[in-house]
Amino acid sequence: MVQSDLLHDYRVHREPYYHPQGDEIELFLAAYNRRLPVMVKGPTGCGKSRFVEYMAWKLGKPLLTVACNEDMTAADLVGRWLLDADGTRWQDGMLTLAARHGGICYLDEIVEARQDSAVVIHPLTDHRRQLPLDKKGELVHAHPDFQLVISYNPGYQSVMKDLKQSTKQRFTAFRFDYPSADVEAEILVRETGIDPDLAPRLIELAQSARRLKGHGLDEGISTRLLVYAASLMADGVTAARACRMALVDPLTDDDDIRATLEHAIDALFP
Repeated sequence: MVQSDLLHDYRVHREPYYHPQGDEIELFLAAYNRRLPVMVKGPTGCGKSRFVEYMAWKLGKPLLTVACNEDMTAADLVGRWLLDADGTRWQDGMLTLAARHGGICYLDEIVEARQDSAVVIHPLTDHRRQLPLDKKGELVHAHPDFQLVISYNPGYQSVMKDLKQSTKQRFTAFRFDYPSADVEAEILVRETGIDPDLAPRLIELAQSARRLKGHGLDEGISTRLLVYAASLMADGVTAARACRMALVDPLTDDDDIRATLEHAIDALFP
């Protein structure tokens, strides 16, 4: 079986819609040309994962995504021995698959993973480009097409949940934020088909909520949530109901914050 077939299911076959915020596309291409590992930082729902998906499509490379969580172990990334009818067999983890066969491995929200999971990526992020499989007694030399990308939300950093400097300094990095108002409006219209006159009002509501971050809200209204609200409105749901369902109820249970956001909804969508 040829390499392209092995990772066929992980290829991005359709162009994802992505609107650049600056020169991040050109810079990512430059990093990939040198196979430099990339770290993407930014708030929840600002387009980090969409950007990585778009770059995998643009490069024509498979994208193997791992949604990191506190229960994820190093074995989930590199692989493990499994029992079957014939005895035992080795099953590669997503990181090993990408390194062995040539793909982009994307570790989403890396800070949510256990520390031992983060450490196993170190040999792949320097000149060695190797992945030791200690349980199998194998040393995987990364395929020439392999690249490692990680993301996280600095807003959720804490003493217990942050990347060590020894990990951070192995990556080049992009800092993302929510798009400018005109770009965000274009995204909403393109993604949902919403009336172009309504998009700026949704964004004004989002900006009001984002100003409350740190003053009652852990996070502001994300571009992702705006797309949800615009999708509901495009399908005929009233603006007030769509905004409460997609923008207020997922964000907070605090009565005072809810009242503030609902007042803004009433003012923007009378």
